[in-house]
Amino acid sequence: MAKLTILKPRMSEKAYGLSQALRTYVFDIPSHTNRHSVADAVAEQFGVTVDKVNIAAVKGKAKRTFLNRRGKFVRGMRSDIKKAYVTLKEGDSLPIFAAEEEAETKAQKAAEKADKKAKKRSTKLTSGEKK
Repeated sequence: MAKLTILKPRMSEKAYGLSQALRTYVFDIPSHTNRHSVADAVAEQFGVTVDKVNIAAVKGKAKRTFLNRRGKFVRGMRSDIKKAYVTLKEGDSLPIFAAEEEAETKAQKAAEKADKKAKKRSTKLTSGEKK
């Protein structure tokens, strides 16, 4: 029995843009996984057909944090990250960014409603001045 790979979607503007334009979704994955196990996990968890998988290993940055009032700094490293770029077959999609898309449509509807009210008020004011 194959070990199930835990996939954590990467929620960023770049990942959102890739999902909209190219049907490519970005996941943070454990460092020991390969592209075959990622493709199997996506297909199993979301019920979609995977077209291709690209993997990128990102080295952690060196960072320093302020320790106390005397001006001491502590040096450290961020963890290394491995990302998987999963491209789906034509017609398939994942509901990862569904909440963002829903919020966008609500904002657009609210803006349209506000524009409609403003237009209505302006027509009332101009018709009232003419009389």
